[in-house]
Amino acid sequence: MTPQDTTGVKFDSQGLIPVVVQEASTGDVLMLAYMNSESLAKTVETGETWFWSRSRQSLWHKGETSGNTQRVVSISIDCDGDTLLIKVEPRGPACHTGERTCFFRAF
Repeated sequence: MTPQDTTGVKFDSQGLIPVVVQEASTGDVLMLAYMNSESLAKTVETGETWFWSRSRQSLWHKGETSGNTQRVVSISIDCDGDTLLIKVEPRGPACHTGERTCFFRAF
């Protein structure tokens, strides 16, 4: 996929697609976030994760303030084209709380 090629990606009515971020070496799910076409293109272009913040309504580079960036290993699209799986090498915790993964609480 090139930065301009989003063939097969089905963005929702708000122009977003959910993204599952998984640690490449362990398979652990680190976080769920959303991308728009711009953040997907920047992710492909830079090799680090960029997302769309639904609460701030703005583009954000994962780790821009904490330094906890994520180097992209691979990007996959599901069979329906409406969800992405990005495998990464994390450089620090994924969660804004400082936890390694956002899924640290038992339900």
